[in-house]
Amino acid sequence: MTPLLDEAEQLSREELAVLQLERMRATLRHAYDHVGFYRKAFDAAGLRPEDCRSLADLARFPFTAKADLRDNYPFGMFAVDRSEVRRIHASSGTTGLPTVVGYTQRDLDTWADVVARSIRAAGGRPGDTVHVAYGYGLFTGGLGAHYGAERLGCTVVPASGGMTARQVRLIQDFRPEIIMVTPSYMLTLLDEFERQGVDPRTTSLRVGIFGAEPWTEEMRREIEERFAIDAVDIYGLSEVMGPGVASECVEAKGGPHIWEDHFYPEIVDPGTGEVLPDGERGELVLTSLTKEAMPVIRYRTRDLTRLLPGTARVFRRMEKITGRCDDLLIVRGVNLFPTQIEEIVLRTPGVAPHFQLRLTREGRLDSLTVRAEAGPGASPAVRAEAARAITSAVKDGIGVSVSVEVVDPGTLDRSEGKSSRVVDLRAV
Repeated sequence: MTPLLDEAEQLSREELAVLQLERMRATLRHAYDHVGFYRKAFDAAGLRPEDCRSLADLARFPFTAKADLRDNYPFGMFAVDRSEVRRIHASSGTTGLPTVVGYTQRDLDTWADVVARSIRAAGGRPGDTVHVAYGYGLFTGGLGAHYGAERLGCTVVPASGGMTARQVRLIQDFRPEIIMVTPSYMLTLLDEFERQGVDPRTTSLRVGIFGAEPWTEEMRREIEERFAIDAVDIYGLSEVMGPGVASECVEAKGGPHIWEDHFYPEIVDPGTGEVLPDGERGELVLTSLTKEAMPVIRYRTRDLTRLLPGTARVFRRMEKITGRCDDLLIVRGVNLFPTQIEEIVLRTPGVAPHFQLRLTREGRLDSLTVRAEAGPGASPAVRAEAARAITSAVKDGIGVSVSVEVVDPGTLDRSEGKSSRVVDLRAV
């Protein structure tokens, strides 16, 4: 199938680089002239916006971290007068002050455009109905998906999160072709379809656009097989824009294409900050190229990935995010990510795709317990075999010894938004 491409998607790499440098230089000047934080940071580094003469020169400029946004709470990072701001979003602030982002009308139009491009890349078309089950409100997911779908010419069902039984009924009654939701909540919807005696493969859905949390290829296969849909990854973060920074194309599903005409990516060593060449895995750093209200320069996302050549689009891809620098668990000297456990759980017979990691401390040593729900109708013998299989796979594949508990179906909390896989009881 030949993809439908907009004008920017048809640029050559050379033409794209010219556009990027022009926008990058304008963004650096805009940030320097209007944001005190950037003026001080550039001055401290002995740099001026005009010192960026090539795309590679961006590496000379200082990073922006989430702490910098919190230190300038609420509006210290804005580069326009408050009268020009048309919307404000913010993170949850569960670990401190929230990070606040603002949008001019042009920013909102750009955001709608890149989400519309993302939905189209995922297989959506004008006239489709899109069921949006991301949360609305200060979280960027719901409204970002909503306005992007409308920009593409779709009908939007603004379901938001929660009321799972009602969502299943709406999907059956309104017959949407597309659902936009976190992958973990899609599994919760799957449970509810089956609880109501409805075969998920018989719904009208043909595409799921999933984001807001890391998810694995195992989870993609689980969702695609049990819903009979294409499961496509969308990437974004509120500090940079919201959903729509990057998206997979349904033709390849080879990792999200970064919309490089609006967001310039780098991969750096998480420890040293050194820029790494394409193909090497490290921390994703993003610079906005077209934002007015709140430009971000070299924002450290903490997401771990690598840059790859484009497939069905000219833009480079990022390898699917399966972990973050701050998701890393160190258990008895062994590094592991929750997504590594997820892959093992999802391929183990006798358990459902719901699990939780519990960290405790026994004396001076950390201990990790994997709690996985039994599959429907799993006998005690099947549960015991599943526990043995998970224990062995974690030991052999990751190199750490864990305890495994296979608990009754429905025991673990269900997420209505981003999933929380880790319960750290070491300091309790």
